[in-house]
Formats: sequence, structure tokens, C-alpha cells
Amino acid sequence: MKLLILAAGYATRLYPLTENQAKPLLPVAGKPMIDHVIEKFSGCKEIDEIYVVTNNKFTPHFEKWAAEAKLKFDGRPIRIFNDQTTTNENRLGAIGDMLYVIDQAKLDDDLIVVAGDNLFSGGLQDYVEQSRTKGILIGIYDVKDLEQVKKYNSLGLDEDGRITFFEEKSPTPKSSLTAIALYHYPKEILPMIRQYAAEGNNIDQPGRLVQWFYPRVACHTYEVKGLWLDIGSLETYEEAQRLFI
Repeated sequence: MKLLILAAGYATRLYPLTENQAKPLLPVAGKPMIDHVIEKFSGCKEIDEIYVVTNNKFTPHFEKWAAEAKLKFDGRPIRIFNDQTTTNENRLGAIGDMLYVIDQAKLDDDLIVVAGDNLFSGGLQDYVEQSRTKGILIGIYDVKDLEQVKKYNSLGLDEDGRITFFEEKSPTPKSSLTAIALYHYPKEILPMIRQYAAEGNNIDQPGRLVQWFYPRVACHTYEVKGLWLDIGSLETYEEAQRLFI
């Protein structure tokens, strides 16, 4: 099983902090944000390699980070993928980056995908364990506020926790549960991501892929407990500094 960290965005909403530094490399509580992400998978023996996809601008930064970090994370190899983009305008998008890595790595293995700017207070070992038997497994989180969830996506679940409804930025959310950027895709499902892109669908927002998948393939869910933060603004970055110490 491979762990893919999405880190190819340009994070223009966090300027000037991210003009010359990738968002996942910004410090939170004294260490890079990406370290916090990877540490939540520590002890997961199923994951034998870590992939990080970034852009041409920040590839040298991640290569330097990886050289210093390679001994931190259970000795697992870290591979940096440069998606060759140079600006926010020509970026591939999250799903485009997933496909880029799948092709470049000639991937024939299960894949866990997580955003490099999502922080969790709890470990994700149980998520990895469940992914071994549940196929597509989508991380979800209860923001406990119907107004706040409008910024994300709205979900409907059956009694077994499978997605029955999914809508991005719904004006009338059915619950305060939302899907977050934490996904497990079994290797047999990966060709369908290529099909999704070939049909001309949105390859920027990873939630759009879930919206496309759930009527076609069972999409199970895993509710993340504790704290979860999506670092999308200076305000949430400052909040992370207060909460993750």
C-alpha cells in the first residue's frame, strides 16, 4: 500500500507566507505541517512507501525536506514527484496529480491519498486497517454545524456507512458530516480514475471523484474523531498553531 500526499497547490490564499514556501512545509508547532500528516500513519506496516506530489516551483524544497526526513518515518522510502506545473493557472488539480503519480510510478498497489494541508489530532492506524477490507474508504468528519458544512460537501449515508448522497457545497446540507481529503482506493479501482478524467470531469477537486464514484461503486466511510483542520487560510493556519502543540 502506498501513501500519496497531495502538495502541488500554490496556496495563493496564504500569501505572503506561501509565495516562496509550499504550504505543507510551513511550520506548525515547530515542525513542517507535512510531518504532522505522516506521523498520523506511523506504525501502519501496510504502507511501505510514501509519495509526495508537488509542482516545479517547490520540488527542490520537498527534495531537501525528504533528505532530512527519510529517517523519521519508520524508515519508509519517500519519493517526490514533480508534476511539472509552474503556476496556479496551469496546475493539474488534485485528481490530475493523482493520475500523474499513478502513471509515473506505474502503480499497481492500493493507494491512500491525503491532502498535505489537512491536520488530524488522532492517529489513522484504524483507518488504514479498515481500508484493507472495505475497498473505497472515504474519511468523513462531523463539523457539528449546518452552516459551516456548506463550505465543504453534504453527505447521506446508509445504515452501513456507505455514501448514498454527495453534493459539493450544498446550500441545503442534510447533515453536518462532510467528506475530507482522506481516501483509500484499491488498485483494481485505479483504472476508473482514468475513466473519470477521460469523460471530461473536473480534475481539480478530489471530492468530485467521490461524487462520481458512489453511484457506481460502494464507497464506505470512516469517521475521523478528535480535531481536523483544513488549512486553507491565514485564519485556519493561525488556529492550527494554537491547537496543535
